[in-house]
Amino acid sequence: MRRSFALVRVPQHVAIIMDGNGRWAQRRGLPRAAGHRAGLSAVRMSIERCMTLGIGVLTIFAFSTENWRRPQAEVGLLMGLFLEALDAEIDELAAQGVCIRFVGARGHLAPALVTRMSEAEVRTQANSRLTLVIAMAYGGRHDIVDAAKRLAIEVKAGTLHPELIDEARFNEQLALHGLPDPDLLIRTGGDHRISNFLLWNLAYTELWFSDRLWPEFSADDFATAVAAFGERQRRYGQTSAQVSDPSC
Repeated sequence: MRRSFALVRVPQHVAIIMDGNGRWAQRRGLPRAAGHRAGLSAVRMSIERCMTLGIGVLTIFAFSTENWRRPQAEVGLLMGLFLEALDAEIDELAAQGVCIRFVGARGHLAPALVTRMSEAEVRTQANSRLTLVIAMAYGGRHDIVDAAKRLAIEVKAGTLHPELIDEARFNEQLALHGLPDPDLLIRTGGDHRISNFLLWNLAYTELWFSDRLWPEFSADDFATAVAAFGERQRRYGQTSAQVSDPSC
């Protein structure tokens, strides 16, 4: 039976580490590429659930800076699948009011893919129903280092005084600038780590781990994760009493 989506409190921003595609395929005697293709259904489901629940931002970890270390053949297949999926899904996403935004080191990607990514961003930039952030060739440490470099350039040029650099100014230089930090991180595949994903932005994110492999992750699983988020008390360094009664 599908879980009800009538939830008291939902996150504004959900981030997902979509782990387990390769293992899903291997357990079925299929090539790893089949698992990546099967995982697209779970991506579509997550987009649909976010729109149904009124979640404003969904960030998915599609390809990390460390994934370049995988076998060249698998990387090539992944890149081809990304391009194929973007071409196949862009019309529907645009029609549904989804704004697409890519983050990561585009300079390492094939020109044809970068062109499609930019076209998708321009085409959907006025949409506001859901912001879909796709992290491609992204690494959290790289994101932080790039932000520091940009601020250092401003300081060197004399356009920024070091004393003016605070968390807000630093945050403006990060890949997710202009968006709220994730409230909920979902990771599938059974591992309990964040794998260099959004290191700055996940400082106070609620973490939810699933043993499900990504192609198996269902709408019920998504609902369970969001329901668990709704039951948690987010204290941000305060005591439970202070959160319950701000006058404490």
